[in-house]
Amino acid sequence: MKKTLVIGASLNSMRYSNMAIRLLKEYGHEVKAFGLKSGEIGSIKIEIDINKLQEEFHTITLYLNPTNQKLFYSFIIALKPKRVVFNPGTENEDFQNLLDEARISWEESCTLVMLKTGQY
Repeated sequence: MKKTLVIGASLNSMRYSNMAIRLLKEYGHEVKAFGLKSGEIGSIKIEIDINKLQEEFHTITLYLNPTNQKLFYSFIIALKPKRVVFNPGTENEDFQNLLDEARISWEESCTLVMLKTGQY
């Protein structure tokens, strides 16, 4: 199983980040979540202080638009995840270039689809 950090977590059950957190948990992955509002999605606490998530993650999956990602470039690179997933609408060539320089794998994909098709 792949320990995953979801950045851009939402309490709204209709948001894809929320669905991804629930599906990751359902598929047996350890999940941590960061968002702007604290709360819980099932048993997963949404952390509002990104610095409390200084852990080792296999995957970081993004649900932030490219402009909002800029605040997290250094944080994500410092964590040295095995990969970063750019979900639809989060594609970001500038950040992808920085990840290439840091030798961190990335892909433009959909976490939900990857899970349901066994590609996660």
